Amino acid sequence: MTPPEVPRQHYTADYFRKWNYADRPLGRFSMYWFARRYYAALVRRYAPAGGPERKLYEMGCGLGDLLGLLQDEFTCYGVDLIPYSVESTRRAAPRAIAWMGDATDFSEFEPQELSVIVALHLMEHLPNPQQTLQDAFRALQPGGLFLFATPHPEYSLRRFKDRETDAIGKDKTHINCHVPATWRQWSEAAGFQVVKQFGDGLWDVPYLPLIPKPLQFATFGLPALAQVLTQTTFMPLALGVNQINILRK
Repeated sequence: MTPPEVPRQHYTADYFRKWNYADRPLGRFSMYWFARRYYAALVRRYAPAGGPERKLYEMGCGLGDLLGLLQDEFTCYGVDLIPYSVESTRRAAPRAIAWMGDATDFSEFEPQELSVIVALHLMEHLPNPQQTLQDAFRALQPGGLFLFATPHPEYSLRRFKDRETDAIGKDKTHINCHVPATWRQWSEAAGFQVVKQFGDGLWDVPYLPLIPKPLQFATFGLPALAQVLTQTTFMPLALGVNQINILRK
């Protein structure tokens, strides 16, 4: 089977304004702000024990906020295809090392050099995520953490959405969206132990007609907010627009 072509024409500064963050304000206490702090808490919980000597690599570092939160606890590296992203990362995480390039290229690192690899909303953009899982496994030290979040194309309420315009379908750079069982199979085939798979909540409202969108967001989004605030992992996969995968080497 021929891998899908990467739609690189979309990867510009406008990606953050149009494709990914257009409906999620980046101001203080936004959903994005909470999410990055939640992911940082997951890294702290599941990363191998140690101090700043631990090396953390974020594949597709976006705006750099996650690295900014973790740069004092890890030696942080980040890569992205978009110059705007790299510039933003260098501002948000001045003690991290950020460069422009292919996030799936691990040649900067020796085998088993990394303690943590993070890929937030990146795996679905890759032409060959199975190979990336194998490469990540080689790059991690024994006991190392691979944390990735990716869309769940068959979550419970997606049947009420237009698949062409919802949060998953509207981004045409999503070329490899798969159900959790597929990611589990590929992860285990690469050698990983799947520690956790869980959902991130039903935040892509509206799902129902007539009911105001803010009310739906408050109702459907409340469990997700509770998960974030308590820094727990209780959300079932079916109740997540995205799935969060915690893997251990």
